[in-house]
Amino acid sequence: QVQLVESGGGLVQAGGSLRLSCAASRSIFGLNVMGWYRQAPGKQRELVATITSSGSTNYADSVKGRFTISKINAKNTLYLQMNSLKPEDTAVYYCKITTLVGRDYWGKGTLVTVSS
Repeated sequence: QVQLVESGGGLVQAGGSLRLSCAASRSIFGLNVMGWYRQAPGKQRELVATITSSGSTNYADSVKGRFTISKINAKNTLYLQMNSLKPEDTAVYYCKITTLVGRDYWGKGTLVTVSS
């Protein structure tokens, strides 16, 4: 079992930046896909960004050019750098890891609030 703990959320003004971290309880080396999702109040959870074990990344159109997903395997940590934040980015952000055998592990989320 892999436990994931997100951190780095908080309150920020529009145009500001935040860096989210997701610490895993065990090695993330070799895991197939890692990603960030978010869920805004009253809305469905949506994919924000993913990164594969080989380093290939994908982003939702709404965050392209503003957010960057990365990982440091030696620290068992996944990151999401968020720049030029907008009020519509306000949401609870969750990290997820999908193993090579297709099992998903989710964190409990961290709240990001962007004021206008």
